[in-house]
Amino acid sequence: MIGIRKFASGSLTSILSNQMRLKRESWQTQLKKVLFSFPMCERCQGIYTTPYCLKKRKTKEEKKTPKTYELPPSQFKQTKAIDIWKNMTVQELANSMEKDCDHLFEVMMYVDNSVYFDKPSSVISDWQVLQDIVKKSGYRCKIVSPPNEQENSMEDFQDITKRPPASEDQLRPRPPVVTIMGHVDHGKTTLLDTLRQSSIVQSEFGGITQHIGAFSVKLKSGERVTMLDTPGHAAFSAMRERGAHATDIVVLVVAADDGVMEQTVEVFEMAKEAQVPIIVAVNKIDKPGADIERTKRMLAQLGLTLEDWGGDVQAVPISALKGTNVDTLVEAIALQAELMGLKADYQGLVEGTIIEASTDQSRGKLATVLVSRGTLQRGSIVVAGLAWAKVRSLFNEDQQVLQQVTPGMAAQVIGWRSLPSAGDLLLEVNSEKKATQVIKWREENKMKEKALEDLQVIQAKMTEHQEVYKTQLEQRRKLGRRKLKPTGPRQKEFQEDNEIRVSIVLKGDVDGSVEAILDVLDTYSGTVCKLELVHYGVGGVTLSDVELAIAFKAIIYTFNVGVLNDAVEKANSSAVMIKKHNVIYKLVDDLKEEMEKKLPTTEVEENLGEANVLEQFLVTEGRKKIPIAGCRCVKGVLKKNALFRLIRNEEILYDGKLESMRHLKNEVDSIKTDLECGLRLADPSVQVRPGDVIICYVTRQQSQTLDWDPGF
Repeated sequence: MIGIRKFASGSLTSILSNQMRLKRESWQTQLKKVLFSFPMCERCQGIYTTPYCLKKRKTKEEKKTPKTYELPPSQFKQTKAIDIWKNMTVQELANSMEKDCDHLFEVMMYVDNSVYFDKPSSVISDWQVLQDIVKKSGYRCKIVSPPNEQENSMEDFQDITKRPPASEDQLRPRPPVVTIMGHVDHGKTTLLDTLRQSSIVQSEFGGITQHIGAFSVKLKSGERVTMLDTPGHAAFSAMRERGAHATDIVVLVVAADDGVMEQTVEVFEMAKEAQVPIIVAVNKIDKPGADIERTKRMLAQLGLTLEDWGGDVQAVPISALKGTNVDTLVEAIALQAELMGLKADYQGLVEGTIIEASTDQSRGKLATVLVSRGTLQRGSIVVAGLAWAKVRSLFNEDQQVLQQVTPGMAAQVIGWRSLPSAGDLLLEVNSEKKATQVIKWREENKMKEKALEDLQVIQAKMTEHQEVYKTQLEQRRKLGRRKLKPTGPRQKEFQEDNEIRVSIVLKGDVDGSVEAILDVLDTYSGTVCKLELVHYGVGGVTLSDVELAIAFKAIIYTFNVGVLNDAVEKANSSAVMIKKHNVIYKLVDDLKEEMEKKLPTTEVEENLGEANVLEQFLVTEGRKKIPIAGCRCVKGVLKKNALFRLIRNEEILYDGKLESMRHLKNEVDSIKTDLECGLRLADPSVQVRPGDVIICYVTRQQSQTLDWDPGF
């Protein structure tokens, strides 16, 4: 409250009286103005004039004493904060809480999903379990980085690797991973449809599989099996190789009517290299031309020792279309998996493999992950190649949301900062900071490797340049004294680029398809027309892709992807061709046609007829004697407007046109076989002899074709 001097009532009355006489206003109006012009105390309603008057001044003793503020006593008791971090062990949590492990085991009896953490070395990978243990013990949680991570610095940082193998008591059974492989159109996808009662084969373009797919199949026995369907087309060898190295069992599908084919041999070599057991499914036994025994003999010649002939490889004749003996094949798979005794560690950091990567228009960057160790959950931070992700959600093949993915199972993961590459090793880290450090370290190493490669190329170019320079220098020294260079301005040298080239921009639906198309493009080694790849990527065609195509005059090729509306408008206004394809060999054929259109036409000769010279006649025309070749047509037709070539002892004496062609003194346009005629060449200086050969031919322009064999 502002302390000020108080007015006396008499002085207030005198002031008001003077103002009333001077202003000639009413007493009530003047009273209101004066009252509102001064501050008023809210408690006593007194009027004050200054904030400095009547203020209580402190004494010297009061000024020396410091100010103290007394707060009311707190109603809540402050609890201790316990440091926790992800994937900490039971012993580490006990040390952080300053308790023994027995206390934690007693608390965990009242915590859900904590039955698996029954040892001091057990890794608690679930955040909720960690927080519940701390809260039920009467403490607060404080999330921190692991102690070993805090000690490491970026200078001595190393790349992350797989964990050491787990002990036998930490392993639990897991479902097997089975890859269906074989030659194209031998019924791999039809077999998978029969197993999971679906119809994938009806949705495939061109009747062939062009992606690698991961599916979970529940057998009649109740067991679950993860199936990988690989394409059998020759262009997708990289996909098949990834499938062979990421699987436990390979089901080799061989058609009973075709037998062992090219991709069958390739699959056998891949499985043999990866040391993966093989189960042969002899498919299409219901077709009229099926021969099971012949197929088995071909497999034996390949090197597969079948059980029927004393080997250890199971061969099951089936009909995937009608479901014949499919149950027997399932039993063979289950028996093989049981004999292998597949187990995995469900705890700790996740390890897996990127099966496929793509870009979804609604969900963003998407990757299919096959987990081999650990349990992948929402919120996990994973690194694959030069990409990392904080898992936002997990989906199965039916687009159903999953809570977790255990070893031996596959799922689609979203939340990637950048798209990983198919075949990359997936590893989990403890924090985003660790993930960024790993990516930075890998990028720096990649740049160093690229710098070394570029340095080698530069050194090779410098060596080549030095050799050419030394050769030219020796030649100039042999010539003696050098001539003086002209002192005038140098004339600019213009070098015309007459090289024929076709530039393309490639966009695909998944990383594996783009990789397969790039492998096919690498098989082209022609020099007549240069193939230039401007840009490639995964996802639909965007406006930036069209602008790139405009700058490089390129053609945009798409594979199973769409085009954004603004990109279509820009392409139409700029005359940029966008070619859509969903079958790989049709895309390659179309590209080959576009390259052949750029090639110039070549001149091709076509022989029309042939004549033998019988005699030479001299005909007087004015004062000149002109030689006439008396001939007989022995093959084809001689046409006057065509070209003629005179050959004597395999030597060409004349190549040009005719001046005249006569038959029985009549000028004619053509001579048929076995008729005699007189031919007058345009050059009268050419002398013919009996026995010479005259060939009649025409030339035409023919389009060139590329000598490019993509391998299918």
